[in-house]
Amino acid sequence: MALRDFAGIYDDHVWRVYGFFAYWVRSRQDAEDLTQQTFERALRAWGRYDESRSSVSTWLLVIARNLLIDHMRANKSARHQPVDEVALESIAASPDRPNVGLDPELERALGELSSREREMIALRFGGDLTGPEIAQLTGLSLANVQQILSRSLRRMRASLDGTGLHETRAPVAERRLVRPSRQ
Repeated sequence: MALRDFAGIYDDHVWRVYGFFAYWVRSRQDAEDLTQQTFERALRAWGRYDESRSSVSTWLLVIARNLLIDHMRANKSARHQPVDEVALESIAASPDRPNVGLDPELERALGELSSREREMIALRFGGDLTGPEIAQLTGLSLANVQQILSRSLRRMRASLDGTGLHETRAPVAERRLVRPSRQ
């Protein structure tokens, strides 16, 4: 593939990669920096990309995932920690701390998930990958990916609705899982 094709790849996938990071990091600056680093690594490796092995979006999110792991190892404070409502309110109220576009309630619900569950949600809704693409990226079976996503969405729904897991209500969690704001 030609280098000029990469500009189109960037345009088509930048918000998908940013969305993945937005589900993990708490600052817009970190999400933007990690997105930039992802595309820098992808550009350096562009000549080695093999479309027969994976889609471009999966390939980019593998790079993004590896960068996130490196980022979390290098910066312990970047590791996602569950937060309480008081911490969320202070984040939302702080004018000098930009958010990444996630609803504070959604951030709280995500904070109640395990790292694996949050990763699946970030890949599915932030990265806009399909179940089979997530399975390929993570090495999990499709059934396992679907089970983790289903369980995670139920937990988030219960958290967002303030209900128990046994009640059936409209899927508020699914309505709130949208691509983070581009502003």
